Amino acid sequence: MLARFRSMAPMRLMFLILLLGMTTIARADEKVITAPEANFQARGGLRILIDVRSPAEWKKTGVPVGAKQFSIEGFGGTTTFVVKVTKLVGGNKNMPISLICARGTRSSRAAHVLSRAGFTNIKNVREGFLGNRKDGPGWLKHKLPIRPCRNC
Repeated sequence: MLARFRSMAPMRLMFLILLLGMTTIARADEKVITAPEANFQARGGLRILIDVRSPAEWKKTGVPVGAKQFSIEGFGGTTTFVVKVTKLVGGNKNMPISLICARGTRSSRAAHVLSRAGFTNIKNVREGFLGNRKDGPGWLKHKLPIRPCRNC
């Protein structure tokens, strides 16, 4: 039994390496923007900022000043999300957009969904609202402006 387990260990290790490699490749072509730069560009009207978190998160922590609130979760999921963003930009899929979530995972997924829908100028605030070890401290720790959620 122990010999069989040991013979499977190299296969498991190879699978894990392959899986991690695919994750790295998937994120390598992603366009990233820092929270301070996303704030600067959104406040200056250079780029639309969309917060893709849930209404419960918006209510708990607030929303970046100047951000639109289009959750990627909930009723209609990604299809509704794409429809809302398309309407927001008046059908101009070249409009500069930044996406933010709590830690960068959902905004990365949202960027991928919009890219597949034909959007061409998407950047991900990968450090997110709360930050993460790999990408940075996040919107809150940068002490960037927030506002209470008005429609939560």
